[in-house]
Amino acid sequence: MLPNGNFEIGPSSAKLSGTKLEGKYAIPKWETSGFVEYIKTGTKQGDMILVVPEGEHAVRLGHEGSIKQRVEAQKGRFYALTFSFARTCSHDERLNVSITANGKTHSGLLPLQTMYNSVGFDSYAYGFRAGGDVVEITLHNPGEPSEDPACGPLIDTVALTVLDPPRPTRGNLVKNGDFGEGPYVFHSSSWGVLIPPDIEDSHSPLPAWMIESYKAVKYIDTFHFFVPEGKRAVELVGGKESSIAQVIRTRPGWYYLLTFLVGDARNGCVGPLAIEAFAGKATTTVNYDSKGTGGYTKGSLVFKAEKRRTRIRFLSTFYTMTNDASMCGPVLDDVKVVPTRYHPRHL
Repeated sequence: MLPNGNFEIGPSSAKLSGTKLEGKYAIPKWETSGFVEYIKTGTKQGDMILVVPEGEHAVRLGHEGSIKQRVEAQKGRFYALTFSFARTCSHDERLNVSITANGKTHSGLLPLQTMYNSVGFDSYAYGFRAGGDVVEITLHNPGEPSEDPACGPLIDTVALTVLDPPRPTRGNLVKNGDFGEGPYVFHSSSWGVLIPPDIEDSHSPLPAWMIESYKAVKYIDTFHFFVPEGKRAVELVGGKESSIAQVIRTRPGWYYLLTFLVGDARNGCVGPLAIEAFAGKATTTVNYDSKGTGGYTKGSLVFKAEKRRTRIRFLSTFYTMTNDASMCGPVLDDVKVVPTRYHPRHL
């Protein structure tokens, strides 16, 4: 957690005008600008009660509102920033995440219009490479012209973790195939962490993997979900719009065996689930009849490499929802690729 990353250390009464913060250093450890509010759980907005993701307090970024903090980092290392947010307005909300070091800024605009969780808030991860020994992290609501300048997302529980770049091994050409390396997952939460589309995030917070879609994928752990192998996995929650891919090194003319696990997260995702897998020109679909209580099946695909690099890709065949209207889907785990001397007709 960043210093006061949960915003539980609040401003003095002299720096509050109702819920609006007065002065850019009103919140300890943070610098604010624009229209920013300090929200306590249970605060009402008309007939709606604002939902604070965790604890008692959060901040709301109104029109052109932003919060930022400078933290120490290791130059050249990869990091994942994790934060929780809740929507408070009817129009499409967006959040601009910026990382600045040595005068250079890396930024991405995250779309917040899709809520994946029925509880009213989600967690997102954003990846970056530190350009210096100190980085400035900024969360900014670019806003839209609105009658209510306070309209914008609630932000809570901001955390940072260092990522170790994974490498292929002799037993697996896929990097991070067990998804063990990834963003910080809040132990006090039960909704997982969304990995945003790659088009919004040039440095994936899920090392070696790209999100090639318009919808996010969910990163889950064994603390709250069923995971087929190891401690972490991904859940493809957006149907065909949740696609995850990796490019691996191959030898043209060689045959390879791709194996992976397909299951459910024990989160009430009941019904037929399916993952479509692609490797080069080969494809397969693995079906799994989910009872929503945890379990998995194994999928496999033999493909012939045509180039020195081959893209493997996975997506969910169906849109699926839990009984409480949370978006859900099949779990993908333990992805492996190894050379095989057998031709597909011999298998």
